[in-house]
Amino acid sequence: MTLPDLTALHMGAMHPYEQALTLVLAFGPFLVLGAVIVHRRRQDAAADALEMQRAGQRDDPRSR
Repeated sequence: MTLPDLTALHMGAMHPYEQALTLVLAFGPFLVLGAVIVHRRRQDAAADALEMQRAGQRDDPRSR
């Protein structure tokens, strides 16, 4: 074997749980970030809708 071959196989193949852990560590933060963005956008949309509803009630002459 040459030196690059030895370097690539110096620890052997990864176990299935190690592969799963690697995937979770690699992609997990992006999934959490996506979930946080979706959650915040929903909260902002709800707050905007409530604000528009309140603004509409203030402009309505029947509410006085």
